[in-house]
Amino acid sequence: MRCSERLRSRWGRWSLRAQMNDLGKLLFIIGIVLVVLGAVIWKTGGLGGLGRLPGDITVQKGHSTFYFPIVTCLLLSAMLSLLAWLFR
Repeated sequence: MRCSERLRSRWGRWSLRAQMNDLGKLLFIIGIVLVVLGAVIWKTGGLGGLGRLPGDITVQKGHSTFYFPIVTCLLLSAMLSLLAWLFR
């Protein structure tokens, strides 16, 4: 009996338990990847100027600073849209 046949319920659909197991594994892997990526970015000191591009808004008054990386957000959005379009 193949694995896919064992995971099917008697109605021919994937069982809820199999779907939850797959979802749990996927979420765990995504979490591990994000932790490793965050540690690498933290240890290397950032993303090499990403977040400090010309056009990013910085306002400093007294002891407080407001920072809004609008150009960085637009650049990342364009890159992720391109990747999503390429891998659809």
